[in-house]
Amino acid sequence: MLLGFEHVGMTSSDPDRTIAFYCDLIGLRLALRKPASGGELLFLDAGGGMLEIFCRSDAAGASDVPPTQAGMRHLTFAFDNIDPLIGQLEAAGVEIVERPRPAINTEMLHRVAFVRDPDGILVELAERSPSRLAAGS
Repeated sequence: MLLGFEHVGMTSSDPDRTIAFYCDLIGLRLALRKPASGGELLFLDAGGGMLEIFCRSDAAGASDVPPTQAGMRHLTFAFDNIDPLIGQLEAAGVEIVERPRPAINTEMLHRVAFVRDPDGILVELAERSPSRLAAGS
């Protein structure tokens, strides 16, 4: 029986920058930080699942997965209002790829914005659609 979503594994080049972005700015919670073979391992709790991040100082920056290639294209986090967060991220020097706009998939999301994490990974910030909020999902 499925219990729920557990985690996504990813790689980062700097654990401190990763924690500063995902925890201090985005709002995830550092659940575990420990040495690992060749680097450090982080588990960041997003509330409904975690990011498992292996940090290596020699990790190259991320590259986007084109729509014609299988792979993870972005991470998405849901917020009640993305406008203040965009202002906070911009003030912190985070690259804003796309400012808040109406979502394309309005059945699921109301508004979205896109930013890049310190390693160049595309991160979507989303407000859920009113129908999902009413349904409690």
